[in-house]
Amino acid sequence: MRGSAWLWLCSALLAGCSSHPALRQDHSYVVEWIGERPLIDSSHLTVTLGSDGRAYGNAGCNHWFAPYQLDGKALTFGPPGSTRKLCAPALMEQEQRFLQALPQVQRWDISDIQQTRFWPATGAAIRLWAE
Repeated sequence: MRGSAWLWLCSALLAGCSSHPALRQDHSYVVEWIGERPLIDSSHLTVTLGSDGRAYGNAGCNHWFAPYQLDGKALTFGPPGSTRKLCAPALMEQEQRFLQALPQVQRWDISDIQQTRFWPATGAAIRLWAE
């Protein structure tokens, strides 16, 4: 196979793989934005979608957990729970925004820059990066 044909084939195969991205279960994602606002510097929010239908992670101050359902591009979360540690007011406000945003999620996608997004019925997405 000639060099340009080989390069074309490799490009086509890679494009085919990236056109069908998947939301990975039992894998951690790091939250970058909640709706219209980025995270507070040095705060750490995570999401893991367990294969058992339970989601969990770090909400910035407390650990959180919630049931979820994934069906194709549809993604929904049940009411989240969390531990009850007290942190700085700004961190607690951010954590509450995150926990309030989760039950509003209806679908997911992956952007052109390979960022995972959880979309509510209205408004801006929760944006995440795979760890």
